[in-house]
Amino acid sequence: MIAANRKVTLRSLGVHHSQLSGACRLQPICTPGHGVLSPDKPMKSRIMYIECKGNEISGPARIGRVTFSKSGKSLYYRGRRFHTLSGRGFKANYFDRETRERYWISGCKKRAGDRLYAGTIEIDDDVREEYWNEIRPMPARKRQALIRCVGKHH
Repeated sequence: MIAANRKVTLRSLGVHHSQLSGACRLQPICTPGHGVLSPDKPMKSRIMYIECKGNEISGPARIGRVTFSKSGKSLYYRGRRFHTLSGRGFKANYFDRETRERYWISGCKKRAGDRLYAGTIEIDDDVREEYWNEIRPMPARKRQALIRCVGKHH
């Protein structure tokens, strides 16, 4: 079993610091889905609900592993960096630092219902089994990649 709040380090990725060249040892390492890592500062990660709002109140949604910055003000997902809106967003709580698009990023609900409005949620391959076993204890669905959600406001 994999813990939902596991720490991701170079060692957990199978990389020993001696394998890096001198210059690389000082630079953070960016890996898809795991954010920015350094050899001495592991980052906590968690499976979360991620919905791109763009300029709408509803948009494409996923469930995937997010890593947290040390300060907690930034999140990393699939090579993207999201910064908190500190309560200043309308139906959004983070924005993509590069594109400025707004997102709603939150913990997954144990009884589903992550979306405010009806839509489909795609579950990333690398977290699917953990999601169906640990977050929503329904191991028979471990191969299910899409969730149809009626939404809170239907």
